[in-house]
Amino acid sequence: MAGTRRQDGGVTVRRVTIAISADLDIRFRYEARRRGITMSELAREAIEAHLGERRRLGAAGAGSSGRDWLSERIEEILAMEGRF
Repeated sequence: MAGTRRQDGGVTVRRVTIAISADLDIRFRYEARRRGITMSELAREAIEAHLGERRRLGAAGAGSSGRDWLSERIEEILAMEGRF
């Protein structure tokens, strides 16, 4: 697939393009340089921090609860329980 490559550790990564303001670009470049990391590393860190770690629910969809609304509200329910 075009735009994908394997990174150290066997992780497949994809190249993406985003549009940001000139001010954000300056701050972004400065922070990467200040920390001694690549802009890609800083972007991945920022996105992961904003979105949180990816969770895998192995049993998701394994059976029917009989409550059609449950799948539509699962993130809300987990957040109320402090799990999401």
